[in-house]
Amino acid sequence: MVHVLLHSLEEAFGVFALAFLFYFLLSFVETRISSFLSSSKRLGPAAGALLGVVPQCGISVVGAGLYKKGHLSFGTILALFISCNDEALPILFSNQETLPQAFMLVGIKIAGALVFGYLFDLIFSRSKKEAIHHHEHCHGEDEKGLRGCCGHHVGEEEDDALHTHLLHPLFHSLRIFLLSFIVFFLFGLLMEYFEGPITSFLTESYWLSPLLALIIGLVPNCASSVLLSSLFASGALPFGALVAGLSANAGLGMVVLFTGGKKNALRALPVLGALLVCSLVLGYLFLLVL
Repeated sequence: MVHVLLHSLEEAFGVFALAFLFYFLLSFVETRISSFLSSSKRLGPAAGALLGVVPQCGISVVGAGLYKKGHLSFGTILALFISCNDEALPILFSNQETLPQAFMLVGIKIAGALVFGYLFDLIFSRSKKEAIHHHEHCHGEDEKGLRGCCGHHVGEEEDDALHTHLLHPLFHSLRIFLLSFIVFFLFGLLMEYFEGPITSFLTESYWLSPLLALIIGLVPNCASSVLLSSLFASGALPFGALVAGLSANAGLGMVVLFTGGKKNALRALPVLGALLVCSLVLGYLFLLVL
């Protein structure tokens, strides 16, 4: 249990460092990012689909942070989550036998992210309009001065600068650190004591394998993507199940979406539901085709 605790702390500190760096840099360029994204909404899902391919779990955290602040449309965050990759691609590309499937997987995830991203932007057109006008409303002024996305006020005075560029990013990052540590530790314990039964159940249930892989993929931990890709590389998991599991594997991005109160949680639920449906559609489609 001690090594699980230490490994969880190590991973959580890595997420904390990345989150703090992101929020710190964002505090200086948030207005410019908002303006850019608001002026190029048609490119949103395409940008999300391409960024998600980067094999780095921090991409989903960055995307979730931007979505919560109102910079991204529904279709954009969904596209990023579908194409998001963690530790799976390095494992699949390092194995010569799974190299063709690795390229195929990347193509499927990008194509699926584009199709579903633009489709859900049409369905959730309201979120698209909100993102377009976000800059005006988010960075407006009230009687206390210039207002930031999270409700805090920003200014040029020393106290305001300290809060905006240091304390505010630190508060967000510490909250993400705590949540990520809890998730990493619980999933580490699960894999420590039940990895065998989980693996057996996945390999013995062919038609249920996309659904089971989806559940594993939802766990916000790099171990879930490692487990799925390792099972596929060993021939124990169908390609369709791999597609479903890794399409739902958005890392800590989904956890970040649900943080920050009831309003954020309610706003995150449709994203989770859409991600589940899209991942299952892609998984069962390629379970039948291949």
